[in-house]
Amino acid sequence: MKAESDRPTLLTKFLNKEFLKFVFNGGINTIATYLIYLFFLLFFNYSISYTISYVAGILISFYLNTVFVFKEKLSFSKFVKFPIVYIVQYLINLFMMFVLVEQLNLSPQVVPLIVIVVTIPVTYTLSKFIIKANNRR
Repeated sequence: MKAESDRPTLLTKFLNKEFLKFVFNGGINTIATYLIYLFFLLFFNYSISYTISYVAGILISFYLNTVFVFKEKLSFSKFVKFPIVYIVQYLINLFMMFVLVEQLNLSPQVVPLIVIVVTIPVTYTLSKFIIKANNRR
């Protein structure tokens, strides 16, 4: 019988080397997509700019997470499934952006950073599930 203290908590479940690499690579991806967002914000409204940067972020994220975080081989089937994670996240993020920009009058330049931080644990879990899907028995 295991002692109560031997059970992993939600915090210890996420604070492992793989999750920390996910967060680090997510930081790189966030900086890249934020710069893309700011660039397109010069030409389009926040919604279109966010959409363009979001698609670029999916491509960057797939590569970084597959190769560096989960140490898996790139494959077309994983690439096709991977955007599912981000379709759900995109819809949540776009709704949150609308509320934060239109209802709470926060700056469109800052709002993407807020919504990304909120969705990190969900994105990690779903990404791991898709990228490591072929390794489960």
